Amino acid sequence: MLLRLPGVYRPQADSYLLAQALRSERLGPGTRVLDLCSGTGVLSAQAAEAGAEDITAVDIGRRALMNTRMNLWLRGTRVRVARGDLTAPVRDEQFDLVVSNPPYVPAASDHVPARGAARAWDAGLNGRSLLDRICVEVPEILSSRGVLLLLQSALADVGKTHVMLEEQGLEVEVVRTEEIPFGPVTTSRRDMLRRRGLIEDGQDRERLVVLRAGRPGRAQHD
Repeated sequence: MLLRLPGVYRPQADSYLLAQALRSERLGPGTRVLDLCSGTGVLSAQAAEAGAEDITAVDIGRRALMNTRMNLWLRGTRVRVARGDLTAPVRDEQFDLVVSNPPYVPAASDHVPARGAARAWDAGLNGRSLLDRICVEVPEILSSRGVLLLLQSALADVGKTHVMLEEQGLEVEVVRTEEIPFGPVTTSRRDMLRRRGLIEDGQDRERLVVLRAGRPGRAQHD
């Protein structure tokens, strides 16, 4: 059972696709896991179920961190929570696995909401306001065997993510994909997305992608 407090992003197809990828990683009690943009803590919970005991969750929202702590407590697992802007609270640490399902929906402007529900999905004009930062910031906190699992929509340019992570010296592969119907937010923006050339006339589905990026020569996943 996963509890969700009002105002916290509800786990959907993207969260569960990323959880599938997480289950393919070899985790143990000593694996240092960072759940970036934790929301309800669904991915922290999955990491705990996979055997990790050293889990840190970061989110910009106080309520999300409270929700994460609550869901891990219900499973008898402790989680360290830190409120802040992406990797800022943990920039001096190293992690073996960073898992992130950040906001990635293209919005009407580059203004990123500071509060409210839209903060969970609005990600600037091209959907990359957080993705670009993750590609640059996360490699700095990966251990020598560290891996990043990052989920995004194909509407936010998967190719750019791939290139940016490679430029940081990581080996990158797509490990999960799924095509899903547009949700309510993307559906409401279909005309805008079509005008920008991000979708075709009549398109009502998007492709979700999980990228796995790690140090060259790292241990392979299952």
